[in-house]
Amino acid sequence: MNTNQIAHIAALVGEPARTAMLVALMDGRALTARELADAGHITAQTASRHLALLVEAGLLRLERQGRHRYHRLASADVARVLEGLMQLAVQQPAPAAPRPVVVGPRDAALRTARTCYDHIAGRLGVAITEHLLDEGAMAFDGDAGGHVTAQAAPVLQRLGLDGEASQGAAGSGKRPHCRPCLDWSERRMHVAGRLGAVICSHCLGQGWLLRRADSRALEITPGGAIALRNWLGHARWNAMVDH
Repeated sequence: MNTNQIAHIAALVGEPARTAMLVALMDGRALTARELADAGHITAQTASRHLALLVEAGLLRLERQGRHRYHRLASADVARVLEGLMQLAVQQPAPAAPRPVVVGPRDAALRTARTCYDHIAGRLGVAITEHLLDEGAMAFDGDAGGHVTAQAAPVLQRLGLDGEASQGAAGSGKRPHCRPCLDWSERRMHVAGRLGAVICSHCLGQGWLLRRADSRALEITPGGAIALRNWLGHARWNAMVDH
């Protein structure tokens, strides 16, 4: 056992600003350096130095989405260590809770549902993705790719998509069947690729979602709310709309 390495990790986690930034990432989101600087009550320049140390030590992972750079916890192991420290800290007198980090657009409509190229983003996009993963209709292969499973057909049929459409989502071609796309308001993954495009096109074609003029926001119609709630399940739907 390398005690020097243990001491190094402990020192990195124990610095108050770095602790605040790590805790801000405990909900599974990915955050920008600016957002993490706000969480740590430090300047962006200081945050950049702290984040570089945390990435180098393997505590954080840096992700690039277009021109944006996000940070998230490197693994479930890191989250478990932080959770253990948080449980120990509860036994001590605690200072005021850290400020929540506000991310993404302030427009509520954009946060609820919007287009991201040709697929659905926002809370609805994330809910759809989590449902597909839970149902075993697809699986992500790391941060860049994914594949559609044999279970996709019955899951998509319950949404009203026929077998031909589900085969199209898993068909041949250079575009990936499905891939994770980091949602810039929810900072969780929504599904892109052919599967994401098929679902978005279907929801628009059924009139469940409507495009808004001069905006990427999508309006969920009353009929769409019923259809999507029935497909996603009441618990997931209620968690999405009550967010």
